[in-house]
Amino acid sequence: MAEYSKYQQKVIKNYYDNRESISLQKVQEFVTELYLSEGKKRKTYWNRISSHLEKLGVDKKTIDHLVAEDKPELVAALVKKLIDKAK
Repeated sequence: MAEYSKYQQKVIKNYYDNRESISLQKVQEFVTELYLSEGKKRKTYWNRISSHLEKLGVDKKTIDHLVAEDKPELVAALVKKLIDKAK
């Protein structure tokens, strides 16, 4: 296993400590892009949103429902709930 410097260890630790907030921020950004996209780009953003929601611990059934509905406002409402829950 590689030896990491103290600085590298701190960066890695901070990433894992803040992984949830990073994923929430990414989902928020992708929801904005989702409103503006069409076609293949839209599908790409749905895939990215799905992967970040899985990292946040959202149920697979819920994610599948959001993708099937294809409504960014539903994802935005879920993100709001997740943010309120994190506070």
